[in-house]
Amino acid sequence: MGNDLRYGIIGAGSMGREHIQNLKIMGGVEIAAISDPYQPSQQAAAALAPSAKLFSDHRTLLEDSNLDAIIIATPNDTHAAVLKDALATNLAVFVEKPLATNVEDLKSILKWNENRSEITWVGLEYRFIPPVAEAIARANSGAVGKVQQVSIREHREPFYSKIDNWNRFAERTGGTLVEKCCHYFNLMDLIIGQQPIRVFASGSQSVNHLDEVYGSKSAN
Repeated sequence: MGNDLRYGIIGAGSMGREHIQNLKIMGGVEIAAISDPYQPSQQAAAALAPSAKLFSDHRTLLEDSNLDAIIIATPNDTHAAVLKDALATNLAVFVEKPLATNVEDLKSILKWNENRSEITWVGLEYRFIPPVAEAIARANSGAVGKVQQVSIREHREPFYSKIDNWNRFAERTGGTLVEKCCHYFNLMDLIIGQQPIRVFASGSQSVNHLDEVYGSKSAN
């Protein structure tokens, strides 16, 4: 294991644990450290990586662990605060999408990342789904002719259960267009090969599951 890449996992909820499982399948890596303030999640992740050092604060993990790379899988609205510390290190950084939930945080993150030579990667993985990757390749090769329009449609089922149901509320997720549709915006960019010039959105909140109530708050 001396040459294995040493990973730290920040955020040990369902996505963090899924990353641990995927890394174990890949091989050539060591899950060296795990950070999560919620003890049940921390312990569930520790069961998947028994030799990992455990932390309740990501800053302590970054200071204490001899790592090569980190994966950030915390709630969307915490990404900026975690990235501020992570991007100050010399570690490769993978962060779950979305990169940020508002424009101000996004600008700050881009500034923190400006002079880094290490990899910073955002988890927009739909491009790697084999049928999607094939569709992108055909569009880019001209095999389907000149692309005139791209339309992506999804039936949105209720999101998975999360700690404190954070993913039911737009103020924490950034809203459906940020939380979920960022995948599709990314695919559109790849298929068309250009950045958007103008953006227009239509619809209403009725597309979400507003009958879900958590405590005294309705999902939005």
